[in-house]
Amino acid sequence: MHRPELTLPLGPATRQAIDDLADAQGRTPEDVALDAVRRHLHDEENAVRAVAERLAGAHAELLRRLGE
Repeated sequence: MHRPELTLPLGPATRQAIDDLADAQGRTPEDVALDAVRRHLHDEENAVRAVAERLAGAHAELLRRLGE
């Protein structure tokens, strides 16, 4: 399912930083922002996965018993 575009309320300083970076890289501000969002999501997914793995390891015996 295609969702409509997402509008983000950027403050003037953030918008200027995105515009400046896009200009320096020869890219569009939208591409710079999309890459930043994708990187952030990737990093957060990895952080959540690491916590889940740590919890699963710490509670492995309980999880095994619950699965019986």
